[in-house]
Amino acid sequence: MDVKRSITVNGNFLLDTNIVIALLANEKPVIEKLIMAEKVFLPCIVLGELYFGAYKSVHVDKNLAQLDEFVSGNSVLDCDAHTGKYYGRIKNGLRIKGRPIPENDIWIAAIAQQYRLTLVSRDTHFTEIDDLLLETW
Repeated sequence: MDVKRSITVNGNFLLDTNIVIALLANEKPVIEKLIMAEKVFLPCIVLGELYFGAYKSVHVDKNLAQLDEFVSGNSVLDCDAHTGKYYGRIKNGLRIKGRPIPENDIWIAAIAQQYRLTLVSRDTHFTEIDDLLLETW
């Protein structure tokens, strides 16, 4: 793994869906890392993925209530015109490499780069994106 990808530069994190799921499941290592973080943000794309999961679950109302409570206490970052520029650059870089990744993950990475945040994810395909600060928890 690249050194730049394993060192947190600023303590400001953007959480991927799998990390939020781990947090909601009370995974101790994730909670311990978050306690040490300066600032933590959620991309709006992750919320869409989480709400989709809640709606398709067996316990829709319970999961929606848990998610609503979680979202109300966190900072959410939306996409804008600048995010689109980052998205285009990232997607073209992946096209040149011949290494596509899921569309939602390109948007998540674009938000991370736009706001100079360290993306926290367990998805290894994020390593294909140049200049992305990345940690695995």
